[in-house]
Amino acid sequence: MQSQLAPQVALAQGDIMITGAGAAVTLSALALFFGALLSIVRSDLTGGKRLGWLAFALIAPYLGSLLWFLIGRRNAQRRPSVA
Repeated sequence: MQSQLAPQVALAQGDIMITGAGAAVTLSALALFFGALLSIVRSDLTGGKRLGWLAFALIAPYLGSLLWFLIGRRNAQRRPSVA
């Protein structure tokens, strides 16, 4: 009887590891997305360009955020914080 339970336990442990890795990837993608949104809003872009980047980041969250940090952020200088 115990020999039949061993593969199920091993499978369950593997599922936990996959779930943990999936959660880490999801949290990283969310951090990238919210970081990009905050960075876009705080940038010195004009209204139309800022709205375009925001729309792109909202329509394609991962790709839009990644492209913002690779391309868009170079062209936009950050506003000083108000705090």
